Amino acid sequence: MTSQTPDNVPNIEDWNLLLDGKVCVVTGGGGGIGRGISTLFAEHGAIVEIAEIDDGKANSTVEEIVASGGKARAHVVDVSDESDVAILKKSILETHEQVDVLVNNVGDYRPLVRFLDSSPDSWNDMYNINLHHVFLVTHAFLQSMVDGNGGSIINLHSVEGMRGYPGDPVYGAMKAAVNHFSTCLASGFGRHGVRVNGIGVDLTQTDQVNYISGYEDVDHLWEAWAPVGRLGWPEDQARVALFLASDLSAFITGHNIPVDGGSHAGGGWFFSPEAKRFVNRPKTL
Repeated sequence: MTSQTPDNVPNIEDWNLLLDGKVCVVTGGGGGIGRGISTLFAEHGAIVEIAEIDDGKANSTVEEIVASGGKARAHVVDVSDESDVAILKKSILETHEQVDVLVNNVGDYRPLVRFLDSSPDSWNDMYNINLHHVFLVTHAFLQSMVDGNGGSIINLHSVEGMRGYPGDPVYGAMKAAVNHFSTCLASGFGRHGVRVNGIGVDLTQTDQVNYISGYEDVDHLWEAWAPVGRLGWPEDQARVALFLASDLSAFITGHNIPVDGGSHAGGGWFFSPEAKRFVNRPKTL
């Protein structure tokens, strides 16, 4: 068995610039986990194209990246809108020959509608914000990856798409669909050099999911809520996204990684007789 590295295994020369010169599109890249991914990618040499519906967040993140010596540009678009995605595609591919990394980060559990109170309208809302845009944006940039002999697609979904979610089965089903879409896409396009993986998020502090408000002075309870014993932060998700985007994961595709502090492995949702609902962070032990 040879000890030499085969010619088709990427050689990582600079571990401080894992994405040097790579064009990376990050949806929802102006806030929360998306902002964490955008800034970390830029630190590693990426040219970051941020697709964000909130112009304030988009421009703020770009300003932060540029001030730190990075490269980034903001696109104020709604990625669930077909015409907006067409504009995004045109703008990016007129500037760059191809997209090297695509991070489909957008998603939301809100508005939360319990299934017995739900309707086709609420189901459609869940579809648009959690699944439809993944199809739209992936379809917009996949061909450039195929033509350019490779790329990495990272789909952020939720650990709720990897376990039973009693709160909203429609939301859980949409996240599970992103999970399986990632696996299916990976199996179909690996021969073109395109790798596709997913991240199942949980227990991560963002404006959207605030794990701090209402749970002040409860640090001692995190060892019961998460096997790693602490709250997660956008940086935790960003580091895994960086790994999946870079050649560090060159032989990994078709996988969905729960980045959840161990919540998927350690348990999940429990019915509280006192609260008369399912909870994943009981306030008392």
